[in-house]
Amino acid sequence: MVLAVGAAAAFWSLHAANSSEAQSANTSRPAHRLAATTPVQKPTPTATKSVQVTKPVEQAQGKVVYLTFDDGPDPRWTPEVLAVLAKHGVHGTFFMLAEESDSHPELVDQVRAAGNQIGNHSISHPQLTKLSPAQLHHQVADGIKSKCFRPPYGATNARVRAEIKRDGMQQVLWDVDTEDWKRPGTATIVHRVLAGARPGAIILMHDGGGNRAQTVAALDQALTALSARGFGFATLAC
Repeated sequence: MVLAVGAAAAFWSLHAANSSEAQSANTSRPAHRLAATTPVQKPTPTATKSVQVTKPVEQAQGKVVYLTFDDGPDPRWTPEVLAVLAKHGVHGTFFMLAEESDSHPELVDQVRAAGNQIGNHSISHPQLTKLSPAQLHHQVADGIKSKCFRPPYGATNARVRAEIKRDGMQQVLWDVDTEDWKRPGTATIVHRVLAGARPGAIILMHDGGGNRAQTVAALDQALTALSARGFGFATLAC
């Protein structure tokens, strides 16, 4: 069964235990997207382990999960993700980079026309906690228009959250990180989705930033398995 969530004006935040204001400065983990100008993935700070999740107040009832896709739109992979979603009759929320959406406006229209929601993922995917106030404002306020904002890498703190709120959005992170950007194998991505799925969970995947063949294949398998387990799917009110 497919469940849809309508636009909601209010949001609520669920804080994981041991939440932290500061973003770790550890640079051992590679980025979860490929920069457009380089064939290799750059190192990036590790995202905070405790995740602040934002969901709409008017949540769908029952066993519902929220599928989200970052770093697009991508002319190769976004249409393939959309095709899988359409095959299963479900929708997702796409957190887009302005530099990509500006380059591919027809894909933005395609995502919306298919019944999906769109969130702001900044302009160029920097670590927001390291930016000057002016740079931070530019990356947040001048991204694609939405009610939802997902900070790149999950890098956030009080200053970033204040900027997001000031620009009329709510921060949205995730409950389940598939780490599909690492391309760990289709089976591993499917396992992570199924292991983390629970009513209300936000699942993080990617439709941009690199080769997403494993993501597309894993999404198809995971949707079949989740549906068999009685899960429905909804979009965030962005």
